Amino acid sequence: MAITTTYLQMLAADELRAAPEVENLVVSEIVAKQFPFNRFLYQLVGGPWQWTDKLDWSDAQWRKLVEADQHRTFVAYRDGAIAGYYELQRDGAAVEILYFGLAPQFIGQGLGGYLLSHALRSAWGWPGTQRVWVHTCDLDHPAALANYQRRGLKIYQQTTE
Repeated sequence: MAITTTYLQMLAADELRAAPEVENLVVSEIVAKQFPFNRFLYQLVGGPWQWTDKLDWSDAQWRKLVEADQHRTFVAYRDGAIAGYYELQRDGAAVEILYFGLAPQFIGQGLGGYLLSHALRSAWGWPGTQRVWVHTCDLDHPAALANYQRRGLKIYQQTTE
């Protein structure tokens, strides 16, 4: 089966077309970094979409990623439950939305646009950011690519394997 991966970017903060705020959704940065929590979020959100590249990672690999200064994690909560999360990864002046998604029971409730807007604002708010980028593929939620584009991200590359 051929899988198409689409890469998108935003080159200026004013390109963001933010979705409206969502009631009763609280997004918090995880300042006290705990790599087991990131592993849990990765599995909770990524499980339905076949996120498998880090399932066999060791504790040391997770710790190195999550505890690095250039890595940030944000979690969205609704009614006390984890509704979704995203991770940002800085490389020079570029910030990648490394992981982004909603927990299965919160999909289809109109939360994705606002959470992505929050992610983009957080990336642009990180001093020195000149580019924000993300990739998605055919295995992700069918609305993922459209959400990225509605928020102002533009396709710059596609690959099929």
